[in-house]
Amino acid sequence: MNMKKLLLLSMAIVLAQSSAKAQSRLIDRSGTVRFYSSAPMEDIEATNNSALGIVEIPSGKAAVSILIKGFKFEKALMQEHFNENYMESDKYPKATFSGQIADPSMLTKLGSFQTEIQGQMTLHGVAKDLTMLCQFNVSEKEITVKSIFNLVVADYDIEIPKLVRNNIAKEVEVTANFKFQRND
Repeated sequence: MNMKKLLLLSMAIVLAQSSAKAQSRLIDRSGTVRFYSSAPMEDIEATNNSALGIVEIPSGKAAVSILIKGFKFEKALMQEHFNENYMESDKYPKATFSGQIADPSMLTKLGSFQTEIQGQMTLHGVAKDLTMLCQFNVSEKEITVKSIFNLVVADYDIEIPKLVRNNIAKEVEVTANFKFQRND
C-alpha cells in the first residue's frame, strides 16, 4: 500500500471515530428544571426551561448546567429575592450536576426503565454528593429522562434570614425533565 492510500485510510479511520464519538453525546439545551417549596408563609415555585443536559452513550456519563437567573417565578419580587438574597446569582451564576448512570447499558435498549444516577451537585458554591432515581424512556428517536428529588437548603450554605426562617421550607422538591434527540 502506498503512502497516499495509507494516509487516506488513516484519516478515514480518525474521522469515523470522531463521528462515532459525536453521535454518542446527546445534548438537550432546553431541559426543564422546576423547584417547589411548601411552607406556612407561602408556597414557592419556579421553573427554568433552559437547562443544559448531556448524556454520553455508552459510558452513561451525565451532566447538567443551569443558569440560576433562568428560574422564573410567578411574582417578580420573589424572583428578585431568590437571585439577590438567597442564591446570590451574581456570585454563583450556575448550578451543575455531573454523574454516572448506574446501568448505562439500558440506554441502548428501547423501552422504559428506572435507575440511579450518582454524582455531585454544585449549588451556591458548595459541592455535595447526590444520588437520584431517574425514569428513562428510550425510543428510536429520543431518550427522555425525568427525576424528582429533594435538596436540603442548608446543605448548600443558602442562608435564610431569621425573620422568615420559620416560614420557608428547609427542603425543596426538584423536578428535572430532559429530552435528548438521537443523532443517528
